[in-house]
Order: sequence, then structure tokens, then C-alpha cells
Amino acid sequence: MKKLQKGFTLIELMIVVAIIGILAAIALPAYEDYTIKARVSEAILATSQCRTTVAEVYQSAPAGTAPGADGWGCGENTTSTKYVGLVNTSAAGAIQVTTSAATDLKTAATKTITLTPVDAAGTALTIANIPTQVHSFKCAPGTIPVKYLPGSCK
Repeated sequence: MKKLQKGFTLIELMIVVAIIGILAAIALPAYEDYTIKARVSEAILATSQCRTTVAEVYQSAPAGTAPGADGWGCGENTTSTKYVGLVNTSAAGAIQVTTSAATDLKTAATKTITLTPVDAAGTALTIANIPTQVHSFKCAPGTIPVKYLPGSCK
């Protein structure tokens, strides 16, 4: 009578452990990038008040007038959060957000992202375009690595 094998052999168990180790080695860096990207998205969200203000000024201000750098009434009033350090506006209404120095942002800490108001053709708006409608804001990396930009900003 033959004895039936039950359970796993040592080599089979070692192969399973090796496969799990390889998957973990691939997944952990990708997960870290994903979590940093999620934290950076807070910086994009912090610009929502400024985007509304800039769009309103472009649509309703007298021709050729603008508040000037950091005078749009939004950036200078933004409170810093765990992941947002500073929000500034340019004379033309471009919004620059600087991430905080939080250690869990790794290489995305104290980096900038710029959101520029654009028309329907995708052309950046200037003070000379006032009054006009802001179609959207073009998001671009300032000093932040592109891999940390949220999908809405690529």
C-alpha cells in the first residue's frame, strides 16, 4: 500500500515565501508614491478658494485691472495645514501652492505646484484679458516631481 503525501514540501513553502517577498518589494514603493500623491492632492484642493476668486475677478473686474501679486484676497488668507505650507498668487492670477515640510511628504516636501488660469483654447490669461471667462486652470509642476502630481494635474 502506498502512503499518500499530505501537506506541502519545504521547497513549495520556500517558493511561496519568495513570491510574496517579490510582490512586497514591488508593491511597497508604489504604495508609498500613491500615499504621497494623495497628500499632495490636499495642496491642489487648498487652491479652490483662490481659483474661485481669480475666476470672479477675471469675469467681473473692469478691463485691464487686476489686484496685483498676492492681492487677490485668497492666498494671503490661506492657513497652512499639515501638507500645505503657503498659497501665493501672481499679478496675472496664477496660483502657486507650496507643500509643507512634513516628513511624510519625503521628496515632495516644500515643493511648488502652479495653477494658471486659461481660456477655452488653453491659452494662459493675462491682465489684458480682463474681463473674460476663465475656462479652467492649467496645473503644472513647479519644483515638485511629476510622479507626485494627482491625475487631475497631469
